[in-house]
Amino acid sequence: MQVVCLQEEAFYALFEKVVEHLEQKRKDKPEKWIDGEEAMFHLKIKSTTTLQKLRDEGKIRFSQPQRKIILYDRDSINEYIEENVRETF
Repeated sequence: MQVVCLQEEAFYALFEKVVEHLEQKRKDKPEKWIDGEEAMFHLKIKSTTTLQKLRDEGKIRFSQPQRKIILYDRDSINEYIEENVRETF
């Protein structure tokens, strides 16, 4: 086993680099819950009525933490797209 000694400045600089790296990795991971605008973008639809229809029919998952805030599950949108894939001959 090796023991590594660092000066205090080097230790804190290394620590900052590790924190920056972890924060960057967290930013790269897409959020699970997205707003309606982003959901429509992923589904390639332009109508909020179509989005509501998908929600009402239970085809995509959503959460409504407040009366006027509706969030959509990114994974369920991807599953919906995959379920409607048409294979080529």
